[in-house]
Parts: sequence; structure tokens; C-alpha cells
Amino acid sequence: MRRSRTSPTRSLTRSLPGSRAAGDCVEKFHRVSRRHVRMPLGTHANKEGRTAGINIGGGYATFPGVIGTAVTKICNVEVGRTGLGVGEARAAGFDPVTAVVDSTTRAGYYPGARPIRTKLVAERGSGRLLGAQIVGEEGAAKRIDVLSVALWHETPVEELLNIDLSYAPPFSPLWDPVLIAARKAWQAVEDDRSRTEP
Repeated sequence: MRRSRTSPTRSLTRSLPGSRAAGDCVEKFHRVSRRHVRMPLGTHANKEGRTAGINIGGGYATFPGVIGTAVTKICNVEVGRTGLGVGEARAAGFDPVTAVVDSTTRAGYYPGARPIRTKLVAERGSGRLLGAQIVGEEGAAKRIDVLSVALWHETPVEELLNIDLSYAPPFSPLWDPVLIAARKAWQAVEDDRSRTEP
């Protein structure tokens, strides 16, 4: 059975005059892969509904696309993701490098510090951030939002090295896992450059 694809324009119009397409039933434009993808998430559907409503009401609004940011929790394990994984990056035509960092959600000496693993996916050569995944316990998943903002603005991992993140022992180690991962990802890009340049 062949599935039909519904890929609306940025103003959520379709080829049928006066019609709009929004929500979980339509494909979204992925800002990193530059392709239309199926990604049924409530945050996207709500934003698309607002965009369609403004346009139906005579205004003008556009929906700029998605990067696939999501979080979930399974028992005491939190998971966050944004952008492309390694396989998705390759499928989209990128040549990725990765960095994986193990750290803690709080200062190591502070009660309740839990393990966290952060993975960044960057474009070989340019160092552009392509995606990130985070897994850990309490305080892990929402760190993905920092990386989703960077991804939204096509930030290279080099620019993440010195972003001004908050610090206090109950919330983060002095070097936040996001900053450590950015440093490791940039090092992977630089190491690759040094191997390929004469």
C-alpha cells in the first residue's frame, strides 16, 4: 500500500485553494536535513495549528520547520534529543563526527549528583552542530534545550565552547556537560582537519 505524503508550504497551504494542512498528519520541513519528515509531536502540531488559524483568519504567519527536539522519561532515566543522529546525518548527505562525554548532573561533591551522557554530532570540516542526544537521571533531559537553540541558529560547535551557562553546585558541575561535549566535539573536528590538511 502506497502512503500519500502531505507536505504543506511554510504558510501551511496546500494545492487545493483555501485548504490548510497542519498537525500530526502532515510532514514537517526539517531545518537541518532540509527535507520533509514525518515527526508527530504535540509542540509542532500546536504551532502549526496557530499558524493555520492566523492565516485562515486573514492574517499571515509561517511555520519555519522543525529540528526534532524531544524529551521523555522512563522510570528515573531522562532522555533528550535534537537534530540528527549519526545515521540521519549520513542519510541527509553530511559527513559527521561525534563526541560522547560522561559527566554528572550536579557538582560531583553535591548530594544527588547523577550520571549524564551527552553526545554531539557535528559536520566534519565546518564543525556545524547537526544534532545531540542526552541521557541521564534527574536534571539531564532539559539540557537538550540549550543545544536545540544552538542547532536552530546553525551554530558551529566552536561557538558553543564559551557560551555563558549558569552554574551553581545543586544544578551543574562547574563545566556543564554541554560545554564539555562542545569542547570534545570541536576537538574531533580539529583533529580531523589536522589529519586531512597538508
